[in-house]
Amino acid sequence: MAKRDFYETLGVAKNASEDEIKKSYRKLAMKYHPDRNPDSKESEEKFKEVKEAYEMLTNPEKREAYDRYGHAGVDPNMGGGGGFGGGAGGFGDAFGDIFGDIFGGGRGRGQGPQVYRGADLRYNLEITLEQAAHGFDTTIRVPSWDKCDTCHGSGAKPGTSPVTCSTCAGHGQVRMQQGFFSIQQTCPKCHGTGKIIPEPCAACAGQGRIKRNKTLEVKIPVGIDNGMRIRSSGNGEPGTNGGPSGDLYVEIHIKPHSVFQREGDDLHCEMPISFAKAALGGDIEVPTLSGKVSFTIPEGTQSGKTFRLKGKGIKGVRSGFAGDLFCHVAVETPVKLTEKQKDMLRDFEKLTTEGGAKHSPQSKTWRDKVKDFFE
Repeated sequence: MAKRDFYETLGVAKNASEDEIKKSYRKLAMKYHPDRNPDSKESEEKFKEVKEAYEMLTNPEKREAYDRYGHAGVDPNMGGGGGFGGGAGGFGDAFGDIFGDIFGGGRGRGQGPQVYRGADLRYNLEITLEQAAHGFDTTIRVPSWDKCDTCHGSGAKPGTSPVTCSTCAGHGQVRMQQGFFSIQQTCPKCHGTGKIIPEPCAACAGQGRIKRNKTLEVKIPVGIDNGMRIRSSGNGEPGTNGGPSGDLYVEIHIKPHSVFQREGDDLHCEMPISFAKAALGGDIEVPTLSGKVSFTIPEGTQSGKTFRLKGKGIKGVRSGFAGDLFCHVAVETPVKLTEKQKDMLRDFEKLTTEGGAKHSPQSKTWRDKVKDFFE
């Protein structure tokens, strides 16, 4: 009986892409596989036919020869006519690339060991509020891995070399077959490296690398805030099997300040003033992160009053202008008075009381509220 056209067997057009061919093959292989159709000679023959067509059309050279000369252009002995033990493979071979992608393989049979990106590292850097406001350059020391000078990174004792893992044949991956499913996983013997080291290097214990500290320069930008991170690309842990290194993240922690509290780009401070200054008003000096400034407080300033100094806060990393400084007035009650001072205050209290509510508007308002409450 003449063989069916390979494209017709797979149900695809002659200009079908490799992905379209694979998709059709997986569907048909699932349908006709002998494991799903026991004792069905027809299904077995169809599966062989589908597999042969798939192998021919996914091989660029064979597909080109088939497109030009038909079945005469390809060697039939290179197809899948050899049964299911060797040439036809198992159900896992038909779908290995699917499950390899799902279960972390990403690499099929015949490919090398898995490549993994190195882990990211975090470094906690404590700085002052002044440093955060103005920015600065600094250096940090972080743990790092360097190639072992004794074994030059091979992990093997000098004079010896690693050997191919016998469990995975150097692929770094093994397949576990369970019924219809084939799961690809990291080789338990070589842990994905594809190599075994019979005689490990004594200097690095077979790791091929030695832990050392390295010094890095870090630029702290102006206005950085607490909890922000600076990324140093490629300075994390090295990758496995030639994979890329991870990144280093420098996390900023700002020390508590003795004067200021930060809220975003704004600063807050408590400003104690004397009773006399609050009553009479006048000029006072307050600190800022860029030096002292003075401003005038009005007569009769009450405790808790807040004054805003525009632009005296911090210019944030993503801000186009600086925040503000909020000064919160705290009227200070004098302590440890002399008898003369006490007498003067008693006279002052008498005079203000005789002057009526105009001297103590808040007390008058409060007394009225209390009276209303009880009535």
